[in-house]
Amino acid sequence: MADYIRTALITGGSKGIGYGVAEVLIKQGIKVAITSRSSVAAELAAAKLNEIKPGHALGLAADVRDLASQQRVVDTIVQQWERLDYVIANAGVGHFAPIQELTPDQWRETIDINLTGVFNTAKATIAELKKTQGYFISIASLAGANFFEKGSAYNASKFGLVGFTQAIMLDLRGEGIKVSTIMPGSVATEFADHQPSDADAWKIQPEDIGNIVYDLLKMHPRTLPSKVEVRPSRPGGK
Repeated sequence: MADYIRTALITGGSKGIGYGVAEVLIKQGIKVAITSRSSVAAELAAAKLNEIKPGHALGLAADVRDLASQQRVVDTIVQQWERLDYVIANAGVGHFAPIQELTPDQWRETIDINLTGVFNTAKATIAELKKTQGYFISIASLAGANFFEKGSAYNASKFGLVGFTQAIMLDLRGEGIKVSTIMPGSVATEFADHQPSDADAWKIQPEDIGNIVYDLLKMHPRTLPSKVEVRPSRPGGK
């Protein structure tokens, strides 16, 4: 093992999947910077994570829709920790409505965060990942391969994200940067204003995605699982 501490950036890391990934990585001794559009949410989540391992979490306000905002995050991480090894592009939003009712603002926000936001995150982090021979992971969705009613904006963003991530995987593997996309099915999170409860016990849990991320990071450098689909083993708790 290297004698330095590895570091990670997780966008949208103040709750849900992003927070679950952060918890797993910090327990494995990796320092983690989490971002949220809310500075209060980012700082509160980081404080909670630092209870696990003091000094291992950093909470930063950032908007993935703004490339300059993402670059400032990277600059802060490098200034604080001198390196960036892993990036988990997790920030996302969902608007679900028939096309007749979907508004232009809902369409733009979905595409701007779920797709352009990952482009911005990649553009801001590639130079540092090249230095560390790091890993870029996007959190997509099974909605990136399976369309559904009222999902035009979300499906478009996630189909695009899967294609984008697979394409940059081919662009970057020659630079020594690994790239994967994880495509979860139903996860017990606050996504789309859902409130997790005991009724969600059958769903994938955020820490399950964290464990998948860590398994990818541990993979031998010669091997690259470029796309990972993951589903609840017993849909609906059956």
